[in-house]
Amino acid sequence: LLTGHAERALGGVLLILLVFACVVLHELGHALTARRYGIRTRDIVLLPIGGVARLERMPDKPSQEIVVALAGPAVNLAIAAVLWIALGRHVAPDVAQPVAGDIIESLLTINLMMLLFNLIPAFPMDGGRVLRAVLALKLPYVRATRIASLVGQGIALLFGVAGLFILHNPMLVFVALFVFLAAGEEHAIVRARATLSGLPARAAMVSEFDVLDVSDPLRHAVARLMAGSQQDFPVLEGDVPIGLLTRAELLMGLQRSGPETPVGDVVARDQLTAEAGEPLEEALRRMREHRRPALPVVSGGRLVGMLTLENVSELMLVQKAMARRA
Repeated sequence: LLTGHAERALGGVLLILLVFACVVLHELGHALTARRYGIRTRDIVLLPIGGVARLERMPDKPSQEIVVALAGPAVNLAIAAVLWIALGRHVAPDVAQPVAGDIIESLLTINLMMLLFNLIPAFPMDGGRVLRAVLALKLPYVRATRIASLVGQGIALLFGVAGLFILHNPMLVFVALFVFLAAGEEHAIVRARATLSGLPARAAMVSEFDVLDVSDPLRHAVARLMAGSQQDFPVLEGDVPIGLLTRAELLMGLQRSGPETPVGDVVARDQLTAEAGEPLEEALRRMREHRRPALPVVSGGRLVGMLTLENVSELMLVQKAMARRA
């Protein structure tokens, strides 16, 4: 039999595990609801203040975004309801497990706190997405995001002031900083997507770059790496692109096999490319999904360019300057 201290220690561990389970279930609520609208979830990331279900894209309609955003808090509400019923039954005379009762009560309180916290109208919380979607019913999406971002940053400043000068709570200050940065990042991402919307991949591709053949030794890649600013190199087999030798792969190949190793023995032969005429947003989505720093661009099966994040940033600056002139 466990002593009282050991029982409470195990109860504390169990409570922590159950809290993580509730966070995962919250994010699964978002993911499963998004799947109803044909949106896949790349993964679920646990953060210091909760978790994030990283969707491949946001819903097309504001009404859909509202449903997806509220699905997570709805899960917490459902869990809290079940726990409330369980807590009511737990006080029956035939049950004498005080630790179990404490766990249920704590988990009920935590789920209610998660529900309320996530409904705060600030990114990255669900309330921020609900606010943006409600505004987007009447306003352009970028403007709605800007307003929701400013509201979120205002709330973050209030959190920061309260944490520093009133409650003297470092954790609240950390949360305030996280929310402030996340709100700004959300607006930047949406504005970038709007800027790039409708543009083909060729609009942002680099047209002057070095390539490697599968038979080239790694020392050739080193020479080209040192001679310019290009860090990733399309690899050809004949005239067909078969992969992209990244700087990380080059360094790993040098460490494991030496400079005379053929490029073809090191490069990942994923044949991941972008069509010159395909939407730039789609090409960037594929880059993010496969965690690639660049992407060879082809037209009719022939290599015509290379898409890099740096060049996409340059295109955005140009588009922004032209929009201001107009």
